[in-house]
Amino acid sequence: MDDLSPSDLKTILHSKRANMYYLEHCRVMQKDGRVLYLTETTKDNLYFNIPIANTTVILLGTGTSITQAAVRMLAQAGVLLGFCGGGGTPLYMGNEIEWLTPQSEYRPTEYLQGWLSFWFDDDKRLQAAKKLQNARIGYLRQIWSKDRELKLAGFDAGDPAISHALDANEAQIATAPNTTNLLTTEAQLTKQLYKIAARHTNMTGFIRERESTDKANDFLNHGNYLAYGLAASTLWVLGIPHGFAVMHGKTRRGALVFDIADIVKDAVVLPWAFICAKENATEQEFRQQCLQAFIDHKALDTMFDQVKEIALQGKKQNMEDAPL
Repeated sequence: MDDLSPSDLKTILHSKRANMYYLEHCRVMQKDGRVLYLTETTKDNLYFNIPIANTTVILLGTGTSITQAAVRMLAQAGVLLGFCGGGGTPLYMGNEIEWLTPQSEYRPTEYLQGWLSFWFDDDKRLQAAKKLQNARIGYLRQIWSKDRELKLAGFDAGDPAISHALDANEAQIATAPNTTNLLTTEAQLTKQLYKIAARHTNMTGFIRERESTDKANDFLNHGNYLAYGLAASTLWVLGIPHGFAVMHGKTRRGALVFDIADIVKDAVVLPWAFICAKENATEQEFRQQCLQAFIDHKALDTMFDQVKEIALQGKKQNMEDAPL
């Protein structure tokens, strides 16, 4: 079989790719021009193909190894690679997000230039943060208004408690004087959504703890890091470094990943984490449900659209403000 060229591997736009992988207890390798993962059993070895041209992120969990040749092919296809602990949670989840990003000198520069054109201005950076938070509310309203399964489970944007919480949050976003206040507003809404989710799934004693071992917290951790993978892919494709955050801490290298992932976390990860925990789903079942929801509701497309809009608007404003 002939090796595929890098151009062959990039025919599927990143915003349209369907696959994310979490692998554990296996070996990832290149064989006959393909990337495979090998699982060893007591009787035989099983090889499984990874369709890298349609993949955005691969998370390597416990007991995994990968060859240099496989990494080379993943880089050619523009697949982000992350080493993580068990259950898809990165080892440094309390500090920063670390992704092995493919090296390419031919990614676009206009989005980075547009992003930097406003980033050093505190007021403009705050406005960008508000746009991302408003996009978060808009996306949640959209998903919780049309997803039949979520509405049947009680996650309905028309519910008075949910509608009131979203309306109040939008008003607080509009008047937030700084990013610190905006972060507080974001946390308050998420806490309200946790309470609503716990009530609808009969988990009234739920407490959000990132080190907890109950299923709801485990699924929230797992799903959030899937969202971080999508956000990291978006930023890599558009050529914007993860350190140019607009809301989360500017001293954290992965902070912009958090900013972008916020758009979809509450709308998709939060409800399915509680629903799957209530149904006693397995980790794999939750992951499959979460990834399918990302695809159904075009989570990656939404991230791309929002980041591109903010970056290009910043570039346009900078050109208008420039002296003639």
